[in-house]
Amino acid sequence: MPDFFIVGHPKCGTTALYEMLRRHPQIYMPDVKETRFFAPELHPGSHKSRLHPETIEDYLALFAGAEPQQRLGEASPSYLRSHSAAARIAELQPDARIIAILREPADFLRSLHMELLRDHVETEPDLAKAMALEPLRSGEEARRRSPGLVYSEYVHYVEQLRRYHAVFPPEQVLVLIYDDFRSDNESTVRSVLQFLGVDAAAAIEATDANPTVRVRSLRMYELVRSLYMGRGPVARTLKAGVKALTPRRLRRDALRTLRRRVLYGKPRPADEQLMLQLRRRFEGEIVELSEYLDRDLVRLWGYDSIG
Repeated sequence: MPDFFIVGHPKCGTTALYEMLRRHPQIYMPDVKETRFFAPELHPGSHKSRLHPETIEDYLALFAGAEPQQRLGEASPSYLRSHSAAARIAELQPDARIIAILREPADFLRSLHMELLRDHVETEPDLAKAMALEPLRSGEEARRRSPGLVYSEYVHYVEQLRRYHAVFPPEQVLVLIYDDFRSDNESTVRSVLQFLGVDAAAAIEATDANPTVRVRSLRMYELVRSLYMGRGPVARTLKAGVKALTPRRLRRDALRTLRRRVLYGKPRPADEQLMLQLRRRFEGEIVELSEYLDRDLVRLWGYDSIG
């Protein structure tokens, strides 16, 4: 079983931390990020490929390449939101080290919304309208069709941390703040290495993985995605022709260039009125979190001046 788990949240530096830790010679993390093994209720239907193992045997097989002296870890950002992942992890690995990363809610949800648009999970390009749809997305059937679209459920930070503190002693749970990770990447990673009991003096290469981008056109994005996936008779015919005439590496590089230059763009400036509304909505959560962690996040995240 893994020795440690990066449990979330998404868009809080989990991918960058995963990439930086897996380069450490005393750490082994599988190529598959987000195995989702301990939170199947949040990903219905995802356990149909080797990327998302269903059995414990398949899950442990992801770590078969580790050396005996290495610390094993995995990163699944949905584990923090899951109501059952903490207990499931503790049952199989009570000595596990847990790493959670928290981000100011309004900024976090804005970034998450853009990622869900990019991943074709979200279809409403306006964040305010997407959040207004939460009552329609809260039903069991809606959750099964489009999991992860009830945005406010992500911002129950204290409740989420309590689930881990209920089954793990405090010295096994490390809570990071996204602002610290962004402002002093190296120092934060070294604190994680110390927490994991590996060489904290090893060379660290800063990584800016999974940056937030804006989807320029959902229609164009769907067209390119359909061609890439080979959906429909026309798309399958075109894809087969391209595969026959073009090397795989060239296809991959061309797709990456297309995404960067045509499909994606820099995020537009935030809607400050919406950001203010979200901060007012989650102010109570941040006050409670500040008390829970004994750190003044109210001032750090500007909640002392929202009026």
